[in-house]
Amino acid sequence: MFSWILALALALVLWGLAAAYLWLVKRRKTETRHGLAALAGLRWREFSQIVRQAMADQRQLLPLTDNEDADRGTSSDFLLQQGDQRWLVSCKHGRAYRFDATAVNELASAMRLTGAVGGLLITEGHVDRDGLNEAQKQSIEVFDERNLWQLLKPYVSSEMQQTVTGFAQREAARQTGIAGLAALTIGLLAGMGYLTMQSEEAASSAASVASTPANVSAADASGEEVTAAVGAETPTAEAPLDADKQIADPDPATLLRYQQAVSKTLARTPGVVSGIWLTRSTLSVERSGSDAEVWPLICRELEGYAALRTVRVQLNPRPGVDEPVRWRQCRTY
Repeated sequence: MFSWILALALALVLWGLAAAYLWLVKRRKTETRHGLAALAGLRWREFSQIVRQAMADQRQLLPLTDNEDADRGTSSDFLLQQGDQRWLVSCKHGRAYRFDATAVNELASAMRLTGAVGGLLITEGHVDRDGLNEAQKQSIEVFDERNLWQLLKPYVSSEMQQTVTGFAQREAARQTGIAGLAALTIGLLAGMGYLTMQSEEAASSAASVASTPANVSAADASGEEVTAAVGAETPTAEAPLDADKQIADPDPATLLRYQQAVSKTLARTPGVVSGIWLTRSTLSVERSGSDAEVWPLICRELEGYAALRTVRVQLNPRPGVDEPVRWRQCRTY
């Protein structure tokens, strides 16, 4: 029961993390991408009106009162004022625009010619890092593909807002469902793995108990009470735990047990992927570490068994490394 509770908890945690990312991060990126596409689809007059409204509300930048100076910019640039100070707003409408430091310097030159104290570069395109650094030096504020949609979103039509946000929400909901199925699958696999591990541990414990030797001695003929005692051959609790590894010529079942124990230990050894017995005296080792790293660890395990100290070890090449198969022995006869 505990394994399935663990699996459910893992699935819920993974699904919660995925849902948080999809709704808080990915949905925002999706909405920005489609919002920029919607802005790029507007006509220039509609786009410039939205920009003027946003500048008036958020920057208190209003049209010039001097009509002669109001037309001093290009078709995509216009002057606004904040009190007695002028600002040059450059609107580059379209997603294909790419700006570097040179383009920002051109805007700075236009600011000086028009007597503007600052400038704003507004585009659905992209301003690279050099352009951003240069804009900071020239007192130019940049709104590009990274932040333009959030600036203009409150000023577009409600129909456009609902279309863009609705698409982003549907996309996030679809991806959240997929993430839920993936999290449930991972949780089930984890639960099954935990059950398998518990079953193997229980079987190993049962085998250890069944193989413990016990001798029963009877009472003497005078009629004393029968007592059970461990024979003289039975190892005491203080005897070394690996004394049985010192059998030099074990029977086939014992030798197989030794080999299985070595394979299991090598699978947990750093730098070793697996150790598989090809024959009674040949061990094939798959590894990810170098010879110098893994060979002492392999020998340390083999030399713990008197019957396995002289076996041949086949060291297979590491994945992706051009090296030959090596045959080695920890000890010779």
